[in-house]
Amino acid sequence: MKKSLIISDLDGTLLNSDGKLSEYTVGTLNCLIDCGMYFTFATARTIYSAKPITSKLNINVPCILNNGASVYDMNIGKYIRNACISCEVSERIISVFRKNDVNCFMFKFVDNILSTFYDKVTDELMKTYVAERKEKFLHPFFECNDLVSEINGSEIYINSTGSYEDLLPIRNAVAEIEGADCAFYKDTYTDKWFLEIFSNEASKANGIKFLRKAYGFEHIIVFGDNLNDLSMFEEADTKIAVGNAHPDVKDAADFIVGSNDDDGVAREIKERFLFDMATKGFQ
Repeated sequence: MKKSLIISDLDGTLLNSDGKLSEYTVGTLNCLIDCGMYFTFATARTIYSAKPITSKLNINVPCILNNGASVYDMNIGKYIRNACISCEVSERIISVFRKNDVNCFMFKFVDNILSTFYDKVTDELMKTYVAERKEKFLHPFFECNDLVSEINGSEIYINSTGSYEDLLPIRNAVAEIEGADCAFYKDTYTDKWFLEIFSNEASKANGIKFLRKAYGFEHIIVFGDNLNDLSMFEEADTKIAVGNAHPDVKDAADFIVGSNDDDGVAREIKERFLFDMATKGFQ
């Protein structure tokens, strides 16, 4: 029997359009996990927002956070892998944002606590992002005079949100920086775009590679909906897109299932898991 792992993206995939887990999804996945299924998630979210949203799930494998920059074990409450950006690369990334007059957030560890630094916030979505995470998720945010002066090698993530036109030149410039990688995609809930930058040793694909090697998984099934899931698809053995997925994600998928509002992930996993149990075994 192959040791298999199922990984789902969160926003737009496992979560419904309200950004929540349905009772059906929670009940179905927990029942299957109790039966021996290995399950986790991969997301662009930090642990601060991902943990409360998924708290009802009995996650039994470390999750992939910040588009693969971190891997976190919910059961012990610790990061087990972080792909930090070098100081030189972080400085070059910040300089690109400054050159294009676009603000950004810089995520780094302070005394082993993931914290976020910024020098200015003007975009309304960025303001909402800060306010919500500080108040609702107790995410540490620090306003500073100069982001570059805060760089110390513990940075794992630099991101921003805005229009496609404003962020595209930055995305293109970052693509030329050796040691950096990025995800550029439209937000699930608004018309804004996200640009998320990390080490070239990060990405959802590298997070999957880590889990495969560290825990001996032989077959990995992934579910996704947005452009930042394409790297995850490249590393997976079976790629599944939900019905509401971006066309490019559907094109890259082996299968297309129901939408996030129809519990597409949970229903497909239930059918697939029970089929494997009945025919060839599922470890």
